[in-house]
Amino acid sequence: MAAMTSAAVAIPSFTGLKAAGSAKVTANVKVAAPTPRFAVKASLKDVGIAVAATAASAMLASNAMALDVLLGGGDGSLVFEPSSFSVSSGEKIVFKNNAGFPHNVIFDEDEVPAGVDVSKISMSEEDLLNAPGETYSVTLTEKGTYAFYCSPHQGAGMVGKVTVN
Repeated sequence: MAAMTSAAVAIPSFTGLKAAGSAKVTANVKVAAPTPRFAVKASLKDVGIAVAATAASAMLASNAMALDVLLGGGDGSLVFEPSSFSVSSGEKIVFKNNAGFPHNVIFDEDEVPAGVDVSKISMSEEDLLNAPGETYSVTLTEKGTYAFYCSPHQGAGMVGKVTVN
């Protein structure tokens, strides 16, 4: 076996390098913790049931947020059906032409909560719903009782009241 002497090995010298005293080198190393893995197993049947349940609850919620009021009774009478009802604040009321038209929806300025501008929630007296199925929608937000009428048929008793809760 060959012997090695210290004279045969060259060791590099770093004496020519100067340390920069004012410069600091730092390194931030972030190590992400391992995230746990969860196994989720669901059959297509389970997914289908969840989708159907979500759609059904959305339909129920949308129906709960609108009330339809017919303008004119099914027998041709000059009435609002229903003529007296309650809604939640912000719930949409859809007045729908049914029979005995033309009709409109006018809120009585003397029978609405204080501060409500009836011109913003009523149809114009000149505007009329002239055909079956035509609609007028309004959303009431101020709590209280509102009286309304159909101007062409007010004398015949076509009046109503809504209470906003």
